[in-house]
Amino acid sequence: MKPKILIVDDEISTTEALKGFLKKQGFDVTTEQDPLEALTLVREGEFDLMIADYRMPKMNGLELIQNVRKIDPVIAIIMISAYGKIETAVKIMKSGASDYLTKPIDLKELLILIDKCIDNKRLLVENRQLKEILQEKFRFENIVGNSSALNEVMSMVQRVAKSNATVILRGESGTGKELIALALHFASDRKEKPFVKVSCAALPESLLESELFGHIKGSFTGAITDRKGKFEEADTGTIFLDEIGEISHTTQTKLLRVLQEREFERVGSNQTIKVDVRIIAATNKNLEEAVKAKEMREDLYYRLNVVPIFIPPLRKRREDIIPLIDHFIFKFSKENNRDIKGITQEAQKILTKYDYPGNIRELENILERAIVLARDDVISIKDLPLSVTSDHKEEGNAEKPFLELMSLDEAEKALIEMALQKHNGVQTRAAKELGISERALRYKIKVKGISN
Repeated sequence: MKPKILIVDDEISTTEALKGFLKKQGFDVTTEQDPLEALTLVREGEFDLMIADYRMPKMNGLELIQNVRKIDPVIAIIMISAYGKIETAVKIMKSGASDYLTKPIDLKELLILIDKCIDNKRLLVENRQLKEILQEKFRFENIVGNSSALNEVMSMVQRVAKSNATVILRGESGTGKELIALALHFASDRKEKPFVKVSCAALPESLLESELFGHIKGSFTGAITDRKGKFEEADTGTIFLDEIGEISHTTQTKLLRVLQEREFERVGSNQTIKVDVRIIAATNKNLEEAVKAKEMREDLYYRLNVVPIFIPPLRKRREDIIPLIDHFIFKFSKENNRDIKGITQEAQKILTKYDYPGNIRELENILERAIVLARDDVISIKDLPLSVTSDHKEEGNAEKPFLELMSLDEAEKALIEMALQKHNGVQTRAAKELGISERALRYKIKVKGISN
């Protein structure tokens, strides 16, 4: 698509001469002698660049820039002036111009400025769009919080999302590395393409290789058909390799080739497959120590560690705990059909002081459990697990979690009732959550007199 340029100058000869020259350079050019009419054109159209004369009747160049900026904050503006004074140049740049030229116009210099201004405008638009994507899709829905530590992570995401560079997300378990990976994907030019996740620790070596690179029929026992691997599925998109520090040396060697050449062979095949894929890895291990211990290849480490992003633990960004509490209460109240209106100040105080060895995932589990088990419509200390409240001492009589106040039989009955309520009476799902067979659940429902 041709860049669109608006030329504003009251001298017809100047506008026509510039129009003819710029059209030959491949630009879509519109001209206007009246600055007031030019404002209407800017309001009604989408121009990449405006070239305007500094001195015009009805409205001078500075006033024109100020009014144009109110309409379109990102349009590039080059101001043409017959005055080469430094004071004039300073006024022009302070008013919001992208750059300026003095008369007579040097056409080669003009082309250089046009390219520079249009590139800057494009980057500005992309940054705004990226910021909107991150804020609307992730910050407000999934990546919750506004601490300086989290903002630093999101700033890094903004800067690298559009690139194809390999990113490695580092941090403790439960800090939200997968959400950051999703933010990187959806803020990139690959957002309409696949996002494929592989948990490298969840599969044994013999299966992980096939999972990543695929296999052909008969390549090993159980390979009854040809199968694509995750790298093929992620072609043109993003692959997220979670727990990358857990892969074997054999798989590391094959992964290194993919990182270097973007090619591989399926297990049992000699046919080379090429892919265009963005690689995001994640680990909670100290990779430098893993390299020293010969657990990870040094060359693979350097290929993965192109852009490291460190995700801080929740205890290092306590400002985000209260927004996360509100987020999870809303989320799990809706999912579990509970009308939980909030949390007491005492319970909130405990949660903000707790260190969360399991990070956000632990806070999430604590609040889901509290919402499922809460007897009132407000979460209180008695709804929190002992692991969180054991170090908390109130003046006078401290509240105790209500399960601690029950007999074992009463506590078991309460848990069964909550599980059934959560799953709308579906015994199969309730039994699975409780970790017992459906037959055992039916027996307990009967002997405990639980209505279902």
